[in-house]
Amino acid sequence: MREMLTGGPLDVLTGDYLAELTMLILGRDRLKNPSGGYARTFLGQLEECLGLAHERGVRIVANAGGLNPAGLADAVRQLADRLGIPVRVAHVEGDDLTAGHPRSLAAHAYLGGAGIAACLREGADIVVTGRVTDAALVTGPAVAHFGWAPDAYDRLAGAVVAGHVLECGTQATGGNYAFFTDHDPARLRHPGFPLAELHEDGTSVITKHDGTGGLVDIGTVTAQLLYETSGARYAGPDVTARLDSVRLTQEAPDRVRISGVRGEAPPPTLKVGLNRLGGYRNEVVFVLTGLDIEAKAALVRDQMETALDAAKSRPTEVRWDLARTDHPDAPTQETASALLRLVVRDPDQDAVGRTLSGAAIELALASYPGFHVIAPPGKGSPYGVFEDVYVPQGAVEHVAVLHDGRRVPVAPATDTLVLEPALEPALPEPLPPGPTRRAPLGVVAGARSGDKGGNANVGVWVRSDDAWRWLVHQLTADRFQNLITESCHLKVVRHALPNLRALNFVVEGILGEGVASQHRFDPQAKALGEWLRSRHLDIPEALL
Repeated sequence: MREMLTGGPLDVLTGDYLAELTMLILGRDRLKNPSGGYARTFLGQLEECLGLAHERGVRIVANAGGLNPAGLADAVRQLADRLGIPVRVAHVEGDDLTAGHPRSLAAHAYLGGAGIAACLREGADIVVTGRVTDAALVTGPAVAHFGWAPDAYDRLAGAVVAGHVLECGTQATGGNYAFFTDHDPARLRHPGFPLAELHEDGTSVITKHDGTGGLVDIGTVTAQLLYETSGARYAGPDVTARLDSVRLTQEAPDRVRISGVRGEAPPPTLKVGLNRLGGYRNEVVFVLTGLDIEAKAALVRDQMETALDAAKSRPTEVRWDLARTDHPDAPTQETASALLRLVVRDPDQDAVGRTLSGAAIELALASYPGFHVIAPPGKGSPYGVFEDVYVPQGAVEHVAVLHDGRRVPVAPATDTLVLEPALEPALPEPLPPGPTRRAPLGVVAGARSGDKGGNANVGVWVRSDDAWRWLVHQLTADRFQNLITESCHLKVVRHALPNLRALNFVVEGILGEGVASQHRFDPQAKALGEWLRSRHLDIPEALL
């Protein structure tokens, strides 16, 4: 926050504090302390920076309110009074639908930016919200500043796209960037945060404060545009943005213009994220060293399964994964070792605690040679489950609570459009035949991957028209499943975005019941794209 306030001019500073997992964490926090449920780090940042923001006339909009935006607004007022800084604090509420979903720890609708806009129009210096869409933190200030009507869909869609680029901070300025090796490591050591210069016509320029680290180019912006999206239609409560209409132009160093964005009426429903406790989880990792790795794994697995079968309460879910991290004739013991991971889940904590720890540790002197584990299993910890449902827009009481206590109802969208998949775009002619060489896909293509509930998305893009002509015909959904073998029995949907020279793959169900269930080794699919880039294909030599 201090870097953004001191680095250069700003009108509005936005902060995205919420993710699917965060809502579960805040839900558990609220169980312990009913007055909690918001991101306390926000208060710590404000204590240091509120005076600076006030001096510079920068408004602050953040979704740090989490499950308790009213509570956070009160805490901000108390902080401002203690610091002697006169600020007007407003908040947005209405997203909390937990009472209607009694089995959930937290159930929250994703609201749009209209409530934020109402607070800003009435003079708020700080607006805190609960669960809003990430892009709403930008659409709200844009609507308040430019006075856009609710049906200014192209302009709203442009703000949504800018908000989506900003939402994950330095992922738009060189963080987590596939082609990071093309740049000086010193430049990427401490990337500056991105900012968007918004214009009345809905266009924007993504940039960063002068003198900060990182970079902004078409590749970094493309990567973030593909992150946690799926098809050409990117739906939200304010507008459905057409990602297939986005055009990116490198206007100058560290300045990328976003233009051409088209919008459509939003869908008639709002997404609601449901978080609940799914049960208890535990794990033990057996270290297998040297020779006969497969036989050692088979022995301990058979011993453990026998012990679990004989237990009073066998865990309902038992999963084994063998990671062959060992190397032949290894120079160190660690590089001579493989890891056999056992994960168990059950509604009963004893079934994953005492049952697992007893079975594993009792084998210490009676199993494969060199038996040891990374750490003894504990008593088991609760895990969460995320799912989404949809409710009519009119079923949510969206309210802007102004700094003077007035409550302003926010009307739902009157014109809506049921969300339909976009038509497949026309594809370019494939590259003419020529010599190829076996090489990793990542030599020519970047990727960015992430999670949406139990699904993962993998966005893949290239940097030239010839590479696009090759990629779009070679990397089919079937080829993707052959390369990402975990997806071969799952549904994989491919979406083409020619303006971005990009493909977006949605892998349904690969993350089980969401990030908090820790279904796989990489529970948020953050590195799924990098695994794909490491796979080898026959690539035209002209592209290498």
